[in-house]
Amino acid sequence: MRNRDVSFWLFLTPVILSLSLVVIIPFVYGFIFSFTNWNGLTASKFLGFSNYIKLFQDAEFVNAIWFTIQFSVVTVILLNILGLSLALIVTRKLKSSNFLRTIFFMPNLIGGLILGFIWQFIFISVFDDIGSALGIEALNGWLSTTTTGFWGLVILTTWQMAGYIMIIYIAYLQNIPNELIEAAEIDGANSFQRFRNVTFPLVAPAFTVSMFLTLSTSFKIYDQNLSLTNGGPHNSTQMVAMEIVKTAFSENQMAFAQAKAVIFFILVATIAIAQVYYNKKREVEM
Repeated sequence: MRNRDVSFWLFLTPVILSLSLVVIIPFVYGFIFSFTNWNGLTASKFLGFSNYIKLFQDAEFVNAIWFTIQFSVVTVILLNILGLSLALIVTRKLKSSNFLRTIFFMPNLIGGLILGFIWQFIFISVFDDIGSALGIEALNGWLSTTTTGFWGLVILTTWQMAGYIMIIYIAYLQNIPNELIEAAEIDGANSFQRFRNVTFPLVAPAFTVSMFLTLSTSFKIYDQNLSLTNGGPHNSTQMVAMEIVKTAFSENQMAFAQAKAVIFFILVATIAIAQVYYNKKREVEM
């Protein structure tokens, strides 16, 4: 037992050290610097809560938070609906199931920046050509307004992550005992009733995991936002991560940006923990 304990800590120590150096220590230092006038090199003055008071008066930051929340709510709903739908399709006994799984998952392998530029070309060039050819004015000038920029980001993110969420649901769907499905069929339950009363309760843990992943990812998006809209027009599609980076590196207000990052961390952590707690509670009730 003692040798096992030694080997356990021997293997765990590099992970703990890496986590501390990359995550914990920088977070603590960043939290401390958020109370100063740190410019990236020196912090000569302690400002107290001045940066935190100032950020709530920053209209651009508040608008970015509101835009990010709206984007996250829509994206989380669409991703989980689409991911579960794709999982239900590929878990049926089809000859093309493995091929379809590969096709649906492939967009997740494309980098965010490249994906943004690809969809920028589609939304601007391809949509304009289709709109001009078919006389559909709604397709012209995509990404030039706040509304179309918002839905462009939603479409991009959903297309990229749906296959990844599909894999999570597949893992749980394949663990559902066939006896339960067969028993429901014998009792006369139709497809919808079998899904509602048998399948969905048993994949509830997958819903908890998927909700957490999609929620945290949606809030932290930066590269897709940068390459697709770059926050335009007039910073109206600027998400929180981009606004923080802009404050830090374009405006050179490192401490102010760090204060925004702390508030952003608290917001995301609170929502994620509340969501996990609520979904876990529902799992027990089911």
